Amino acid sequence: MGQKFILAIDQGTTGTRAVAYDRDGHVVSHSYRQLTQYYPRPGWVEHDPEEIWQSCLGVIEEILTKSGLKPAKIEAIGITNQRETTLVWDRDTGKPQYKAIVWQCRRTAPHCDELTLKGLDGLIKKRTGLVIDPYFSATKIGWILDKVPGARKKADKGEIVFGTVDSWLLWKLTGGAAHLTEYTNASRTMLFNIHKLEWDTELLDLFQIPGKILPSVRPSGSIFGYTTENGPLSQGIPIAAVLGDQQAALFGQMGFNPGTAKNTYGTGCFLLLNLGKKSVTPSKGLVATLACDGQGKPIYALEGSVFMAGAAVQWLRDGLGLIKAPKDSEEAAARVKDTGGVYMVPAFTGLGAPYWDSSARGAILGINRGTKKEHIIRATLESIAYQTRDVLEVMEADASQKLKKLRVDGGAAKNDFLMQFQSDILGIPVERPVVLETTALGVALLTGLTIGFWKNKEELTHLWKRGASFTPQMDNEKREILYTGWKKAV
Repeated sequence: MGQKFILAIDQGTTGTRAVAYDRDGHVVSHSYRQLTQYYPRPGWVEHDPEEIWQSCLGVIEEILTKSGLKPAKIEAIGITNQRETTLVWDRDTGKPQYKAIVWQCRRTAPHCDELTLKGLDGLIKKRTGLVIDPYFSATKIGWILDKVPGARKKADKGEIVFGTVDSWLLWKLTGGAAHLTEYTNASRTMLFNIHKLEWDTELLDLFQIPGKILPSVRPSGSIFGYTTENGPLSQGIPIAAVLGDQQAALFGQMGFNPGTAKNTYGTGCFLLLNLGKKSVTPSKGLVATLACDGQGKPIYALEGSVFMAGAAVQWLRDGLGLIKAPKDSEEAAARVKDTGGVYMVPAFTGLGAPYWDSSARGAILGINRGTKKEHIIRATLESIAYQTRDVLEVMEADASQKLKKLRVDGGAAKNDFLMQFQSDILGIPVERPVVLETTALGVALLTGLTIGFWKNKEELTHLWKRGASFTPQMDNEKREILYTGWKKAV
């Protein structure tokens, strides 16, 4: 097999995936491993850093074994990752000082409330584009430094280092040679000035985080280092791109140009709108973040995050036992003509955009003696589409433009009922690509672009293939009645 390949590592919240792509953007081999979720207290979510690393090695090994691909055929590696999740490890030994605190974890909510009461939200939003929320890394780092015995002292001496998941994997892949991150991940820490493109010293002082523990920051399309002979990998393979998962999905959906948008339906829902070189100050409930243009350079984007999307469907299976598998939800929803007046608000860990209410809790409203399980299942799917509209309306107002279409990806985008209802409730076409795993594809494309595997973004656009289009089938009056009901429920 003479052909070379790009290897994408996609380290997500629920598992780790590796995908090998050929020059035509086709998947040659892929592998996936689930990741253990730890819930030590209500609202707390953790991962084991060593399990994250071992899952990466495991999926790479499986890919090579399944495909007969030799490590020497890997032209370069790209990493995409769950963002905000926070790790701290020993600079010399690489030993984690604590479990990885996951983006969903709400343990620092009291700290965030204190910062808001001090009136710091304006400063933080102006510098970082973000709202004060436990979601982002800054207060998680502070928690580890304050609660893990000896961590604060070690941090002051520079004996331990911080990184998001990308930094941890870069460190491990390069045998400790690279303590780096890139713009999209850095922009999710609440410590990075997105206008100056550097760590903000005033914010570091505010959060009491020593600058010496932070990784150096590079453009997303850069050579971050080379692999050491590590498990299944040979020495000297360049790691040529790193992107946060949502920015990778935008790239994989060909969202290089201002005005393009995508929604990823995964554990949560993530809507990103490319703003180009010009940032806007986002209104309540949205964040401004860094994304990546067709040359791998930083641009601005608006993002709205919905905490519970696919996770709400998993709850129907695991919590209520209403379905055996998430895919059963589509058939169940189609068995009833509507929700029978039922609305489900999946605020299990608070509400994301545009509400940003960490104390909100879930509710099922409008039930009566005639309510069947199908109504609850359908209402849960519809809640994902309503939350997407919530975000999109604020986004369009901030960007002063109307979206003409929405590109979708992620696991729950397979659900035809949900995609049709999404188009109906937005009143615009929804486009679903053939390849739904656009996160891995996005970072693979940027990796290839960085090393010249693909020449330019025009070459990349030919690799995107439409799988299905959904156009609005609902009249405007019905659309607004349903949406008004949702707003009342929230």
